[in-house]
Amino acid sequence: MTDRALTDSGQDPDRRQCHDRDVGDEAVAERGSTGDAVVIGAGMAGLAAARVLADRFARVTVVDRDHLPSGPESRRGVPQSAHPHALLAVGRDALEKLFPGLTDELVGLGARWIDVARDAYVWQLDGYRVRVDSGVTMLAVSRPLLESCVQRRVRALPGVRVLDDTAVAGLVGRSGERVSGVTLADGRELAAELVVDASGRGSRSDRWLRELDFPVPAESVITVRVHYTTQLVRGQPDCLPGSGMIVVAETPPEQCRYGAAFSVEGGRWLVTLGGFHGEQAPTDPEGFRRFADDLPDGTIAQLLRTGEPLTDPVAYTYPASRRRHFERLRRIPAGYVAMGDALCSFNPVYGHGMTVAALEAVTLGESLDRHRTPGVVMARDFYRRSAKVIAVAWDMAAATDFVYPGTEGPRPRGLALTHWYQRRIFRALHVSPEVIRTVVRVQHLLEPGSALLRPAMVVRVLRAARRDRKAVGSAAARRPIL
Repeated sequence: MTDRALTDSGQDPDRRQCHDRDVGDEAVAERGSTGDAVVIGAGMAGLAAARVLADRFARVTVVDRDHLPSGPESRRGVPQSAHPHALLAVGRDALEKLFPGLTDELVGLGARWIDVARDAYVWQLDGYRVRVDSGVTMLAVSRPLLESCVQRRVRALPGVRVLDDTAVAGLVGRSGERVSGVTLADGRELAAELVVDASGRGSRSDRWLRELDFPVPAESVITVRVHYTTQLVRGQPDCLPGSGMIVVAETPPEQCRYGAAFSVEGGRWLVTLGGFHGEQAPTDPEGFRRFADDLPDGTIAQLLRTGEPLTDPVAYTYPASRRRHFERLRRIPAGYVAMGDALCSFNPVYGHGMTVAALEAVTLGESLDRHRTPGVVMARDFYRRSAKVIAVAWDMAAATDFVYPGTEGPRPRGLALTHWYQRRIFRALHVSPEVIRTVVRVQHLLEPGSALLRPAMVVRVLRAARRDRKAVGSAAARRPIL
């Protein structure tokens, strides 16, 4: 963990209070939606932010250093775009709220609905998860298709322009007071009442904020060293008619490998193999298949044997989750907010990133409506409300990351008890429809984690876990429930 001290060195209380009164923002309030906003980054977080800002500013400029493709293609600035992405149920609802009709458009282009329990074939802790109707659905869709549809809608918004092949070199503004725009790499300046940094986990805003005499936020870092390698194939395992997701996880902490396959548009599957702390699948096709053969269940290996390879395997490494605590700062710049991976980047194994970014965009719109000006008070409100959403996903991921002894960072409290109960939940999932329905609602952020700690649920989990232990070794326990 890296904790940088938060200080207001040299700042007297009267001046700090002056910042919290949003100095200079009254004129912006009088003009209403006549000002400019700039969004750094045209990924999912930046596009969602642009949609929110388009309703509240006269002009919105989205700047991205990449060349943005016109269709559903992977691009250099999003190296993980060739790998599976999950849009959780609440994230899909948030995007649909921002872009009405988006879901129907994606379905029309080949995305399909899957029930996250019924259509998921999951091997975990030496058994198959029971498959039942959960009522929790998600779209099986690739990241490039989703992003291209959202980008097209953003480009069509009145007052919005997208500048690709354009890099941001820094922020401009009044030192210690507010951000008032950005400087581009070619020397041009774009003035803005609000700058939204959605440039991803590689954001350089710490340096930019220091140059304007602002403190930078403390960080929490959890080092996980996740490696994964993905290949796109066309096909369908004979034993999984209509299935949308396959997950095969070895038993931690001794074993660190996993495999997953997600159906996407066009009858294709994104097959991902990888592991934690050094376990990495090869990128040559033969080595990739051997890695799948070594998993404790052969379903993914069968998919690779029978499917048609459409790409070569491509690797990606995710070293650490990184959370920047803007909500703890005593001084926050007016006219600037960070969101998406620039605010918090999550272990991608759990699929939280796009969903949390969409929720942050909705929160940004609500904070702007509540405070009417993009000043200090608005930014502080946005960070505090976003921190609550981030904390749920962060804590959920951290609890699982620390199953592995090699994970480094701030350890959650009560970890031993958490892991003891987690193992019983995983065993309960082999036999209990009631437990799995609650688990998937928690995983998709539809219910708080405390739903699994209610007395009646704890009793149900422990009883189901005992039933599963008695059944281990029998043919019934080793056969998926279809």
